[in-house]
Amino acid sequence: MMSLAFGYIPFLSTFCQNHVLYHYRRGQGSLLKLRCSIETQRMSKAIPFFPKPARLDESMPGYAGFDPLGFSDKFDVKFLQEAEIKHCRICMLAALGWVVPEFWHLPSEVFSNTSPLAALGQVPKLGLIQILLLVLALEAISLDKITFHPEKEPGDFGFDPLGLGKGNAKKWMQTAELKNGRLAMIAMGAFFHQNLLTNQGIFEQLRTHNFFPTTFPLH
Repeated sequence: MMSLAFGYIPFLSTFCQNHVLYHYRRGQGSLLKLRCSIETQRMSKAIPFFPKPARLDESMPGYAGFDPLGFSDKFDVKFLQEAEIKHCRICMLAALGWVVPEFWHLPSEVFSNTSPLAALGQVPKLGLIQILLLVLALEAISLDKITFHPEKEPGDFGFDPLGLGKGNAKKWMQTAELKNGRLAMIAMGAFFHQNLLTNQGIFEQLRTHNFFPTTFPLH
């Protein structure tokens, strides 16, 4: 019996070591998962290998944690929001205005060109001055709002005739505006370059299957 008891000692020793090692490794695995979870929370969702922008609030409309150049660390966040919303709205209007003349234009030879960049040279100077004055007026209003009324939300001109931005729908509408505006900014970049390369409108390119122009018309 004594020899049998002594024979169990190495087995019990090995069992205890394995048991302790198992729980140690399990604890290490849980700790590693916790560290990974914490690191994931610190990283940007848009760019997982970049840290989350410290000054951007996740509750902001359109938040994506995207600021690889660190603009939010160098400039006022509300000013940046105001600038983004302005560009979004301009590009949404511009994208619509870019394609409409291919189907309809005012009854004058001045407005008949379907190539937007070529049509710009046909616009009367007085018309361009009117647009410039309107832009200056809107900039003056927004500058006054940002400077003297910081409590107001960026992009809020008090214009909501249909009451779409009230109650719980407000943040959803703000996010939708930003998403559509960001898409419009990308689209306008594509529209501009395609028109520069082909001197054609968007739908004219589609009709003529001119998707991959190989020449650059500088002449």
